[in-house]
Amino acid sequence: MTNEASLSVSDITALAAERWKPDVLGAGYEQRTLPLGPDPDGEGDAVATLVRYTPDTAAAATEPAVLYVHGFTDYFFQQHLAEHFAERGHRFYALDLRKCGRSLRDGQTPHYVTDLALYDAELNESLRIVQEEAGEHVLLVAHSTGGLIVSLWLDRLNTAKGTAESGIVGLVLNSPWFDLQGPSYYRTIGTPVIKALGRFRSMFELPGAKISSYGDSLHNSVAGEWDYNLDWKPLEGFPVRLGWLRAIRNGHAKLQAGLSVGVPALILRSRITKFARQYGPAVDVADAVLDVRQIQRWSGCLGDRTNIVPIDGARHDVFLSSAEPRHKAFAELDSWLDWLVVFRKKAADSPEAGA
Repeated sequence: MTNEASLSVSDITALAAERWKPDVLGAGYEQRTLPLGPDPDGEGDAVATLVRYTPDTAAAATEPAVLYVHGFTDYFFQQHLAEHFAERGHRFYALDLRKCGRSLRDGQTPHYVTDLALYDAELNESLRIVQEEAGEHVLLVAHSTGGLIVSLWLDRLNTAKGTAESGIVGLVLNSPWFDLQGPSYYRTIGTPVIKALGRFRSMFELPGAKISSYGDSLHNSVAGEWDYNLDWKPLEGFPVRLGWLRAIRNGHAKLQAGLSVGVPALILRSRITKFARQYGPAVDVADAVLDVRQIQRWSGCLGDRTNIVPIDGARHDVFLSSAEPRHKAFAELDSWLDWLVVFRKKAADSPEAGA
């Protein structure tokens, strides 16, 4: 192994560049594998994958870097999101978590973990790399299950050494998964059953969980406008395993007891929910995955300033909505980012900041 301490600056730069290779998204996108060691859930060696967007025409990087985290049955492919942030002066990075998307290896169960805190390893390493390359200040952006994962991680980070002290400046959540959707008995008598069975029958596949209506609304092979890898994001979704769902319910309980993420948050969501097993036009203008009332209810548990904005006509991933609501979502994002600049400047100029 090369001793980087003995290398010149130019040698270190060259070595760092070798760690990145072209990404499947094409020009301007690169990926870097993050080795994580043996999988605690016994599925070989785990890796995560960090993606960066470095276009030749990028604006000067004047704003905090962005680190994006995807949801369940998902990976990073939203090039228009990266391009939007780059045009605003943000360096953009996205993380494919272990066993997800680019990080899935033969013999591994897609997205399967038994403890959401396992993701801290790749989140911490990604934060280190982003700050090493793009500067201290980082904005976190996360979707759906990623919103739960990142919120729990920030709470632990804030307890350990302070979120702001760690360089995090804000949090943008796109339809975060803060509670179990469906009938109320899923969340009452159902949760103890999930936790008990999830411990002893962790790989048991939840029946009836595969529904294609949302995927059909997105992918251009059916009714949508988006093109992505159906091996990494199948139309019907990946199987839901009880061990994984137990980890999710444990995460929900921690969030609902109250977190302290330590930074302001913007929460974007659809205005309405429409659950459907079959695709229809109503799926295109609503959240077909989560109950938006639960997002509204639990967002206050993040423990800092929160701004919750419903987007008329938005899908579950508001940035994959049709053109008009997608434009509204980006407008709300830009407005909040402009506010965050002013908020951070006032905080830096306050007497307490210099104390």
